[in-house]
Amino acid sequence: MNTFLAALVNSWKSKEIRRKILLTAFLFVVFRIFAHVPIPGIDRAKLALLFSQNQFLGLLDIFSGGTLVNFSILALGLNPYINASIILQLLTIVFPKLEELQKEGEFGREKINQYTRFLTVPLAAVQSIGMYMLLRNQGIVSTLDPLSLVSIILTMTAGTLFVMWLGELITEYGVGNGISLLIFAGIVGRLPVAALQTSSAFQAEQLTNMLLFAGIALVVVAGTVFMNEAVRRIPVHYARRIRGNKMYGGNMSYLPLRVNQAGVIPIIFAVSLVLLPSLLGGFLQQLKNPAFTGLGKFLTTAFNPDSISYNVIYFVLVIGFTYFYTAITFNPTKIAGEIQKYGGFIPGIRPGTPTANYLNYILTRITLAGALFLGVLAIFPSIARGLSGLSTLLVGGTGVLIVVSVVLETVKSLEAQLVMRNYEGFLDK
Repeated sequence: MNTFLAALVNSWKSKEIRRKILLTAFLFVVFRIFAHVPIPGIDRAKLALLFSQNQFLGLLDIFSGGTLVNFSILALGLNPYINASIILQLLTIVFPKLEELQKEGEFGREKINQYTRFLTVPLAAVQSIGMYMLLRNQGIVSTLDPLSLVSIILTMTAGTLFVMWLGELITEYGVGNGISLLIFAGIVGRLPVAALQTSSAFQAEQLTNMLLFAGIALVVVAGTVFMNEAVRRIPVHYARRIRGNKMYGGNMSYLPLRVNQAGVIPIIFAVSLVLLPSLLGGFLQQLKNPAFTGLGKFLTTAFNPDSISYNVIYFVLVIGFTYFYTAITFNPTKIAGEIQKYGGFIPGIRPGTPTANYLNYILTRITLAGALFLGVLAIFPSIARGLSGLSTLLVGGTGVLIVVSVVLETVKSLEAQLVMRNYEGFLDK
């Protein structure tokens, strides 16, 4: 907290950084204004009830920046863009040309960002159609004529592109990562509403539960900060080389292996998969065939977010996806090759394949700690409900992880900009 306040105060004293902070705040205001411009023809009472009963839609609302629950013109938010980014990241593993493009520095990153924008448009259109069909089946939106339907799809797609543009403006001219900050703004913006709902339902006998919940929340935030920053430092020595009359190398550095390499991605994958059976069960229950109706009731009951089976499966899936995503984003063989290329070696380990095996050995074990942490964080809402008895103030583990990660990332961005302006001595004061 002291580091955050010091970075914020020192940043405010710099005219250029202060301008960036004010621009970021202004774009936040624009985002929140458009988030409350509704799409007509929606029963908002039924919509709020649907979101309170469906965890998958709640997760989508998190990544829309809190706009989906209002079904505003920004209803899809950043979901299509995030999906496009994940798809492009996975495709770089499959297609060598994309991987080579990713290595070409700023030009390559800009090209991949351009491809991501192109892919966002059809994904937004498809998701807007799917959202419309879901709401129509739930009786939340009335059947529209084809022209009205096309206008809704175009409006929601344009809203996604507008939010994406705001995020890129923040990234380029503001402070921190714009996409992450907009998601952060949506999560934090809903906290006062949840706090008001809790206070309105407050009873004297709930005081102990509320204090217990506050203690749990502090532990979760502290644990998230610790695990998000935790790294295993692998020492790397570089051999001395003599070229002409000069000596190169001979120094030592560290290869940091993050305990949580995958971030929030495993939770997204896992919740998307574990909630499919309940969605399928709700569809099957609407059919007239008794066999399908019975299967639908079984799936709905077995995969109820409050059931033990649901949380166990969810926990296991998060662990599995953590290992999967870490494996495709961190290549020990490639890292070992880079170390050997520049004359480096890990003490006691031969260069080449033995180094790759050693890195894989270390990564497998520290990823277990990160995977278990993400698994507990994913089922944290159910744990907190059982311990405190409160549900209105619960922010899911995904939201906590996003908020903490964005705050830490923004603080580091502010400190980096201060260092770039030769404020090292100023920071120490």
